[in-house]
Amino acid sequence: MALQISATNPEHPALLLELPWQLPLEQWPEEVLVPLPRGISRHVVRYARAGDEVIAVKELAERPALREYELLRDLDRLGIPAVDPLAVVTGRTDAEDAPLEPVLVTRHLGGSMPYRSMFETTMRPATMHRLMDALAVLLVRLHLAGFAWGDCSLSNTLFRRDAGAYAAYLVDAETGDLHPQLSPGQRDYDLDLARVNISGELLDLEASGALHPSVDAIEFGMEICSRYGSLWEELTRRSVYPAGKYHYIERRIRRLNDLGFDVAEMQIEHAPNGDEVTFVPKVVDAGHHQRQLLRLTGLDAEENQARRLLNDLESWMATQEDYAPGDPLGARPEVLAHRWVRDVFRPTVRAVPPEMRGSMDPAEIYHELLEHRWYLSERAQHDIGLDTAVDDYITNILPKARETLQPTPATAD
Repeated sequence: MALQISATNPEHPALLLELPWQLPLEQWPEEVLVPLPRGISRHVVRYARAGDEVIAVKELAERPALREYELLRDLDRLGIPAVDPLAVVTGRTDAEDAPLEPVLVTRHLGGSMPYRSMFETTMRPATMHRLMDALAVLLVRLHLAGFAWGDCSLSNTLFRRDAGAYAAYLVDAETGDLHPQLSPGQRDYDLDLARVNISGELLDLEASGALHPSVDAIEFGMEICSRYGSLWEELTRRSVYPAGKYHYIERRIRRLNDLGFDVAEMQIEHAPNGDEVTFVPKVVDAGHHQRQLLRLTGLDAEENQARRLLNDLESWMATQEDYAPGDPLGARPEVLAHRWVRDVFRPTVRAVPPEMRGSMDPAEIYHELLEHRWYLSERAQHDIGLDTAVDDYITNILPKARETLQPTPATAD
């Protein structure tokens, strides 16, 4: 059977053709591999370079490979944080023409690391709680979209810095199922699997001496359920307000937006006596600030990054002479946003030497600079300006943090 590369983008097969598909993944030469940390997997997984892309290659049977490829495409269409599927390679044979397992190829998420590799660094409990918050948000987003993961674990989740917080990404969709809507039982089962898997991996890390001594592996696994439950309740609970108090509804929507969710549809019912209004957010989706920033500026950022950049954009717009909200003669927000990107965002990011940026993307760099400006201004009791903050950040902060911005080298399996 001839080698076949199934991909939606016509550029991907050309990038992949140069890889040694005639060898099992375990035998791929070092010159094509990229030493990045990875979690535990039931399959052989390797990171490799294909052109300018860093890719993850996983060996598995043809049917589950094609199924996972389609599920990852579905998640991408739904806007769920997950790795990008690039291709499925079938028809592999070795030098003696013996068949080799097909592979699923996904794009490596830049600046990311598996959750498990973070827990192996004996991190502080406060940092672990932040990671759990991000994982709970990911589970809620998946369940709202009707996706039952079936194998949530520290190894199957990637994290990436998002303006001081962490954003979680699904890696392995092999055991997942997509439905129009999940029942409470399906959600509870998926959450219970996550609890068991997370506690099990934490116990494994505890046995190896890598877990912080103050962390109880069993209680921490339970915490994901608690955090998930609180967020799910806030996003889906039914609210009853006095008639005429429509600002209560606005307050509820703003609270959902602050959590990073946008109300796409709502149901408002008036009681027969006209005394109360029932408000139910019917469909919610994540990425409120991401979409707004992308629409105004063309910048694609994580949710917390986008929120911070929008705040800076709005503050800057208020200083412009042609800024006149509601005035048809004033500059449109899109025009001002373009000017901000051109005159403020890009020059500021470019002031940080590329060799000092580590794994930070432009949005994360700008967020870090805004944080440093705030810190210096608080200390000086006046606004020190962005240029001064950039100079101080490059001189005093980046040299100390440079090592932590680089991925930790992978250890041999």
